[in-house]
Amino acid sequence: MSGHEEIESRRRFLKLAVGTAAAAALVSGLPRVARADDLPHVSEADPTAKALGYVEDATATKDPKHKPGDTCANCQFYTGAATGYGPCQLFPGKAVNAKGWCISHTAKQA
Repeated sequence: MSGHEEIESRRRFLKLAVGTAAAAALVSGLPRVARADDLPHVSEADPTAKALGYVEDATATKDPKHKPGDTCANCQFYTGAATGYGPCQLFPGKAVNAKGWCISHTAKQA
């Protein structure tokens, strides 16, 4: 192998090593996207939940603002699945019950 080929080989290796290290640093530095399963569930005892009149089961509320059929699952602030728990914009970093309800319920637009 000539001196020139050796230098080119070394350069290729260094470029690959630097590129790999940069990619690894970038990937490990990206924020992890939370899944609904990872979020803590909102408790009815939570101060925000109390302020918004949140209940785990919409059928259990006696609030006069509640309309039959209104649940978190059909609210514009809820972004989870139709069943189980999912994220709600009113409770950042927490999940609410799809069957729940609060006074901020706003029906999703069709």
